[in-house]
Amino acid sequence: MNTKEFNSLLGSMTTLSEVTNLLNERGYTKHLNLKPTHLVCQGTETKLFPGEFIVDKHYRFEGPSDPGDEAIVFAISSSKHHLKGVLINGYGVSSETISDDMIKALDERNTENRA
Repeated sequence: MNTKEFNSLLGSMTTLSEVTNLLNERGYTKHLNLKPTHLVCQGTETKLFPGEFIVDKHYRFEGPSDPGDEAIVFAISSSKHHLKGVLINGYGVSSETISDDMIKALDERNTENRA
């Protein structure tokens, strides 16, 4: 499946679980956690610092009435660590405080879109 087909399929999805399941099928199998200065891969505790990963694609979910339903799903890859994973992060009031370097690293516009 090429990028255009993939994005078209994602356009028809409405839930966070549908997107994360499709990303998993596309090889984004690791679960990542956001820390103030880096990402951590669950299970291996591998640390990914800015410059060691790229955001291939991101998807924003906005709850119609509950701000707690707001989240961003990041499809992230790292050639240095040979992994592809998913980071799910709330935004708004519940979002993490992160460094400026992490904000830049999570900005898809500064990367190649490969998801």
